[in-house]
Amino acid sequence: MGNRHISRDVKIAAINLYDQGHLTLKQILDCVGFSQRTFYRVLKLWRTTGDVIRAKRRCTGRYRLLHYDDVDYLIRLVQHQPDWFLDELLGLLKHNRFISVHYTTIHRELERAGMSTKNLTVIAIERNEPSISHGLYP
Repeated sequence: MGNRHISRDVKIAAINLYDQGHLTLKQILDCVGFSQRTFYRVLKLWRTTGDVIRAKRRCTGRYRLLHYDDVDYLIRLVQHQPDWFLDELLGLLKHNRFISVHYTTIHRELERAGMSTKNLTVIAIERNEPSISHGLYP
């Protein structure tokens, strides 16, 4: 029949009817409208966990390689020296924090932290404004 949502109440009702022996399994499955395999899967879940719905995982996906302190360190480095390249940040992270990641990971984490190339350009321009006003550039 395919994947479809079966409400929690229907699953519990089917298990209660089965456990109390009011109806046969075939009659129960005809009433609730799901397969015998689904019924036994729900029954097993009920008996092992006490619920008919699997608990959702709190966190999905891969674990982050850089923790909050590492990203904070990178942000401070970029604010101090905004014209560093990602490979230079990679080297500093490897030597000072003992963390080896790919430079795209550093780029992604800086983007997640709100740093963009536009922000870095603004920081670099702000750092160079006094030298422009002193006539150091032709």
